[in-house]
Amino acid sequence: MANQFEIDVKRIRDDARQHMDEGAVTEGMTSDRERLIEILNEVVATEIVCYLRYTQHSIAATGIDRAQVAAEFTEHATAEMQHGMWAAERIGQLGGKPDFNPATLKARAHTEYVETDESDLTRMLKENLIAERIVITTYQEIIRWIGDSDMTTRRMLEKILAEEEEHADDLNDLLGN
Repeated sequence: MANQFEIDVKRIRDDARQHMDEGAVTEGMTSDRERLIEILNEVVATEIVCYLRYTQHSIAATGIDRAQVAAEFTEHATAEMQHGMWAAERIGQLGGKPDFNPATLKARAHTEYVETDESDLTRMLKENLIAERIVITTYQEIIRWIGDSDMTTRRMLEKILAEEEEHADDLNDLLGN
C-alpha cells in the first residue's frame, strides 16, 4: 500500500499567522541560517570578484581573437553579476544583510582577481577557467552541505552551478581543449 500524502493545513495556516515577521523563512528551512548567510555572502563576494576579473579581461584583451574572447568575457561578467544579485536577494529573504563591502570582497571570495598582460589571451582564458573550476567545486560542496535543509537556496545554487559549468565549457572550447 502506497503512503498517503496528508497535510495539516490548519497547523500550517496557524504557523503562518504566528510567524509572519519571519517572511520567507518557515519551519521547513532547517539549515543553520546564520552560517548559511555567511556562506552566501562569500558567494556574493566570489561572484563580484569574478565579474570584475571578466570585465577587466574583456576590456584589456587585444590580438587577433580579441573580439570573440572579449565578447565571451563580457557575457560571463554579466552572468556573474546576476549570480551575485541572486545570492544577495536570498540573503535578504533569510533575514540577513548582503555584504558588498569592497574592503572585504577579496578576503571573502573563493576565487582570485588575477590581472594579466593584455596581449596574453590564453592566460586570461586559463585564469578564468581556473576560477570557474574553483567555483564549481566550492558550490558543489555548499549544495551538498545544504542538502534538504533549505531547498530554495539549494535550487538557486544549482542553477548558478549549471551556468558556471557552461562558462567552464565555453572557456575550455576557446582554449581548444
